[in-house]
Amino acid sequence: MIDSAEWVERFPGLSRLDEPTKQLLLKQSAHVALPKDAEIFGPGRSPEHMLFLLDGTVRVQQVSETGHEIVLYRIEAGQSCVLTTACLLSYDDYSATGLAETAVHAAAVPRDVFDDLVASSKPFRSFVFAAFSKRITDLFLMIDEVAFQRLDVRLADKLIKLSGGTDQVATTHQKLSVELGTAREVISRQLQEFQRRGWIKQARGSVTLRDRLQLQQLAKHNT
Repeated sequence: MIDSAEWVERFPGLSRLDEPTKQLLLKQSAHVALPKDAEIFGPGRSPEHMLFLLDGTVRVQQVSETGHEIVLYRIEAGQSCVLTTACLLSYDDYSATGLAETAVHAAAVPRDVFDDLVASSKPFRSFVFAAFSKRITDLFLMIDEVAFQRLDVRLADKLIKLSGGTDQVATTHQKLSVELGTAREVISRQLQEFQRRGWIKQARGSVTLRDRLQLQQLAKHNT
């Protein structure tokens, strides 16, 4: 049982539940703590709990039959996992992998409690499907980007976002290829072109943004 903070209050949809339902969630939930890089779930495994992330970031990614990886989405504190929701509702196994990008803390609600609340509590059901709907919309946008947006535009946008307002991005060609769902060689060629233009400078394990304005102007084509 999670003993201190009433974690349900950290999720807007759950905070609006009636008091008995909140107390049920608090009583039946368990605290989960995992280190950075831990695999939280993976293909072929069935979820036994619904996880509500309290701290940290989880990256959900998939590997194609050809071995290419792509990041589907990230789960931040205050969010739940749409893939876990889908698997719980359909009694199906995971088809992707969830990895802890940082140390994470979560509240784990058992499957039977989740099932009972989906069936009996309209506010809880509304929370589950609202979060599910938003993430599905995000996934469609990601599919649209991968299928139809220019890679140079997407790469510029990703570098700006990963920089976090600084000029230094700690990343590799392989990591960027996973983020953007393409081959490492393709990323390498595009980064070389950015460097030729004087927009970036590459080093082992990092990219320095030398002309943020040019990258931002290119990234605007992705909006």
